Amino acid sequence: MSELDKITLTAGGKAFDLPVLQPTLGQPCVDIAALPKESGCFTFDPGFGATASTKSAITYIDGDAGVLLYRGYPIEQLAEKSSFLEVAYLLLNGELPSKEEFAGFEHAVSHHTMMHESLKHFFRGFHHDAHPMAMLAASVASLSAFYHDNLDVDDPADRKMAAIRLIAKMPTIAAACYRYSIGWPFSYPRNNLEYVERFLHMMFEVPSEPLQLNPVAAKALDLLFILHADHEQNASTSTVRLVGSTGANPYASVAAGITALWGPAHGGANEAVLKMLEEIGSPDNVESAVRRAKDKNDNFRLMGFGHRVYKNFDPRAKIIREMCHKVLAELGVNDPLLEVAMKLEEAALKDEYFVERKLYPNVDFYSGIIYKALRIPTEMFTVMFAIARTAGWIAHWIEQHETPGARIGRPRQLYTGSGVRDYVPVDKR
Repeated sequence: MSELDKITLTAGGKAFDLPVLQPTLGQPCVDIAALPKESGCFTFDPGFGATASTKSAITYIDGDAGVLLYRGYPIEQLAEKSSFLEVAYLLLNGELPSKEEFAGFEHAVSHHTMMHESLKHFFRGFHHDAHPMAMLAASVASLSAFYHDNLDVDDPADRKMAAIRLIAKMPTIAAACYRYSIGWPFSYPRNNLEYVERFLHMMFEVPSEPLQLNPVAAKALDLLFILHADHEQNASTSTVRLVGSTGANPYASVAAGITALWGPAHGGANEAVLKMLEEIGSPDNVESAVRRAKDKNDNFRLMGFGHRVYKNFDPRAKIIREMCHKVLAELGVNDPLLEVAMKLEEAALKDEYFVERKLYPNVDFYSGIIYKALRIPTEMFTVMFAIARTAGWIAHWIEQHETPGARIGRPRQLYTGSGVRDYVPVDKR
């Protein structure tokens, strides 16, 4: 065997050969599955930053080079030439659809957009100011109660139907979360419209006044959905896979992914960016903000810069920056926050502190500004993320069920608690 086929680990004076698995692209992985049995040791990797939890053929990221591929296709090409619904098909099926295949997929999604009328009563159980992500997670989990009788997770046809239902119904439920929070009546989906346009109508149209939708608004949101559709084994996707590994149904698994996405370190980051820009307030305050961000004794942080995976410029940020300018110009939005964002980006990219640490703007830096320009409220930003990421979540859930020999996820731990001790009766403590 060559040195790339194995590594040798020595423990307790004994040598162990561990096979090295070769990917299509990216870094090789050392197969440590037999290590506990051979050496009596587990591995310790907080946050799983150096551990591959699964084999997957869906998404590839090269963080050093700033590369993102969906099923081998560069994100730049898909953003320019594709649509979100076509990207969803690609993630689910592994190949771009023919004209006939896409027509069938679009028809299936369009005819599963309705949510059960009973969900209206379910929504009324929420407090009027409940966070939309709380309502979304609970409502998606409740789908398990509506579609439990004809769902066999081991049946490929049932898995495909669950995927279509989730992709179709997520915008309907998301719009209902928003409308309930502001006291508007729920809006039914108009299936003669395309996916993103249909969602925007459900969000903003009222019975008394038809919605006049600027095409650039739908184009911008469709682009954001493409960019957010999948991102390899991130926290929420890993959560979906971990829950799915137990045999849990896809609605419960995706609901778990939604709750993981809700965290400010994950899907809530674009909301944090907008709050930061509002805190800075004016372009004149940018230099002061940069100084504060570099001060270890100051709690102020620049949100939207750097990424755990990308050590180069986030490829999604380059795409979304251009769309951000286009949206604001086309919609006639004169947003002072964009000027703050532009000056902040310029200052950070010139500052030695940020350049040395490769803290480049990420996708969250601009997405919040676009959402704001589309009149989507701040508390709905992460919901937008969830709509898009549903395509990736369910693709990973299906892939997991199609993988031979897949096992229930069961991480190990390094125990640091008390040693063995005897119980002491309460009157003797």
